[in-house]
Amino acid sequence: MSNIEDLKEQYLNLDEGLTFASEEAIEPDRLLAFSYEYPDQNAEVIITTDEFTAGCPWTGLPDYGILTIRYIPAHLCIELKSLKYYLLSYRSVGIVQEHAANRILKELVVLVRPRRMELTLEYNVRGGVKTTVSVNYREPGDGK
Repeated sequence: MSNIEDLKEQYLNLDEGLTFASEEAIEPDRLLAFSYEYPDQNAEVIITTDEFTAGCPWTGLPDYGILTIRYIPAHLCIELKSLKYYLLSYRSVGIVQEHAANRILKELVVLVRPRRMELTLEYNVRGGVKTTVSVNYREPGDGK
């Protein structure tokens, strides 16, 4: 059985084997959109997944979270299977939580150019700290 000092040294060496990919591994080219046939409607689309995972850029440990996307389409909608594959590309990437939320929003806005979009990324508690990141977009001229 290890004593406390031996165990402390072993504990500090745990992080040495964890690696993760850079943000270049994120695959926005996987995202697809389709035409929205009711552009005069203010329908709100809400997409939620509790399977979002990215890596901590410092420890390599996974961060898990619930991702919610709310948007009002203008002319295009997000194709869901492509969104799933895009989100899976974050699994092995080291990215801080705030940057992940902003990057996802930015890439989805480029894809579908919605009237409005809000993205909330609610991470599971880690180390006693819960983080929720909310970011939003409004099309130019939407003063609401």
